[in-house]
Amino acid sequence: IERAVLVGHSAGGPIAMETALRHPERVVGLVLIAPAVYRGGGAPSWSRWALHTPQMERIGPLLMRQLGGEPGESLLRSAYADPERLRPDVLDAYRRATRVENWDRGLWELVKASREPDVVARLDALTLPTLVVTGLEDAIVPPDQTRRLAGELPNAQLIELDDCGHVPQEECPEPLLDAIDGWWEARVAP
Repeated sequence: IERAVLVGHSAGGPIAMETALRHPERVVGLVLIAPAVYRGGGAPSWSRWALHTPQMERIGPLLMRQLGGEPGESLLRSAYADPERLRPDVLDAYRRATRVENWDRGLWELVKASREPDVVARLDALTLPTLVVTGLEDAIVPPDQTRRLAGELPNAQLIELDDCGHVPQEECPEPLLDAIDGWWEARVAP
């Protein structure tokens, strides 16, 4: 694929943005869904050294393993405006992921590698068409942060989805697809 629209959800938003900044000739547009741009990215920078100590190398995966049970499922439910919309097959898929050998080690390595997004200082360089989407009931990336991002990007359109949380692609797929299709037709399609 020579040129594409990149879609980034949550922590994937800054990744899509960074890719567009590094390879503008390859990215024709961005769809940023609940993008975690202004906060997030793992442990605060002042504490990251501790993540690499021998003690944390042993304890870290144990801490991650706690997300395999009820605490993780509770976090997942908090991503929905209406936790009743969390379909059993989706919940089962999340549970299956925690049964893969060394999943806790993998998640720990991800936490150690995570960094605060550094795209904020370069937002003005992202002039390509961008759709920014927030669920108005998002408890993980507050809608105000998503609105702020849409206001700071030079060529962004903001879509706010009523009665939707942090995972519109799971909770509100039809309105999300309608928004993307409309944006594509109006702003990106040749």
